[in-house]
Amino acid sequence: MTLSTAQSRSLATTLLDDADPSPLFTPFTLGDAALSNRFVMAPMTRGFSPGGVPGPEVAEYYRRRAAHMGLIVTEGTYIDHPSAGGSTSVPRFYDADALAGWKHVVDAVHEVGGRIFPQLWHIGVTRHEWSGPHPESPTIGPSGLGSDGAPFGRAASLADIDAIIASFARAALTAKEIGFDGVELHGAHGYLLDAFLWSRTNQRTDRYGGSIAARTRLSEEVVAAVRDAVGPDFPVVFRYSQWKGADFDAQIASTAQELDTVLAPLAAAGVSAFHVSTRRYWLPAFAGDDRTLAGWTKSLTGLPTIALGSVGVGSPFLGADAELPSLSLARLIELFERGEFDLVGLGRAVLSEPTWTAKLRDRRLDEIRLYEKSHEEELF
Repeated sequence: MTLSTAQSRSLATTLLDDADPSPLFTPFTLGDAALSNRFVMAPMTRGFSPGGVPGPEVAEYYRRRAAHMGLIVTEGTYIDHPSAGGSTSVPRFYDADALAGWKHVVDAVHEVGGRIFPQLWHIGVTRHEWSGPHPESPTIGPSGLGSDGAPFGRAASLADIDAIIASFARAALTAKEIGFDGVELHGAHGYLLDAFLWSRTNQRTDRYGGSIAARTRLSEEVVAAVRDAVGPDFPVVFRYSQWKGADFDAQIASTAQELDTVLAPLAAAGVSAFHVSTRRYWLPAFAGDDRTLAGWTKSLTGLPTIALGSVGVGSPFLGADAELPSLSLARLIELFERGEFDLVGLGRAVLSEPTWTAKLRDRRLDEIRLYEKSHEEELF
């Protein structure tokens, strides 16, 4: 929507509160990928790829946004393990038809000077049984438990784990071969890698369960296999979260020390950067310290960090509350200048307004189309 002059002035005040956004428009290098600014389009599942094949409209969707973002991370795309996905309209990252579609996406993004990573995804126990591209395959997770802790699906065997690791590595190498600038591994929100990290869904008693370090082992081995497949300089981002779709208050780590137990082996295995998914980017991660989860991540690992969580939208994810309005960027810029993170993830803001960053940079705030849930099907 286009705003009136009065609304525009109000939006300008709310967005910036006299803060200077220019530091967010400085370049950054992630591995061997040169980014033009600090903004990252975060993955958002759209379900607009019939048969799992991203078509010309998907290429255009990413191209429109890539012209103004430092980096595009695609919607989650299924690796070739048969239990990885639950929808035939979510894109695949295997077979010639889907990969040809992705090559068109990469070319479209590069034509406007953008950089793009695919997000590689296995949805684990969030998958409805007997659904998706391979309905004959069972749903698998760490322990045959769903996100609520009740029995669901079946526990991954050691052979399953080996196959999943190999599938992630194949997908990453394929991404490099068809011209992507890096990859992101989805280890958040209750999906497979995160389900291994989370004690509620991981009740295993073998080397992949028990302690925090053991629950981290699958992600560590996936990262190591991916790094071995793509070489030393190709960027590998690992996305993680505390919250899950089924539990906003979930934690994989209740203290900074526990978080270090998760992140240190991933960094050592070859992660280039962490993408920290929170519902509200500005909130402290742990009691007794005002650092955000992104801030702790960067402090503990020393690696580049992407902060994500309701940046530039009028209310936090799935409803408003009385906390600091997330539409304001003053706190974001303050935390960035304090060194808590290097890059800023934009989700819904750039979904509704492909040129959001350009309009922010140029102070054309009256032209910004604000995100509205009711318009989501129109946003392409």
